Amino acid sequence: MSGLINVTPTAATKIQALLSEEDKKKAGLRVFVQGGGCSGFQYGLMIEEGEGDAESDRVFESNGVKLFIDPISIRYLTGAEVDFVDNLTGGGFTIKNPNAKSTCGCGSSFGV
Repeated sequence: MSGLINVTPTAATKIQALLSEEDKKKAGLRVFVQGGGCSGFQYGLMIEEGEGDAESDRVFESNGVKLFIDPISIRYLTGAEVDFVDNLTGGGFTIKNPNAKSTCGCGSSFGV
């Protein structure tokens, strides 16, 4: 399955480097949404070492990165893009989400 969430080539390179450094080359990235943050929801990213929840997770690949998304998060993340930005204040992963009606100043939380 593809097209649900896109990982940019820059983010894919960073994710693959992190997985390689931690000797977790077969692992993937779990992308999720949880309640919280100043706008109501916040994004989460974590390394998923197993196969996820085979009964409910959506598992697919984007730019060589295996992605795991739970059924609740997929409703908020369809069409989103995971990117890696390097700037003067440091670098980090960001999520560009076309479903967000509002975002906070730091960009880590959103409202629908």
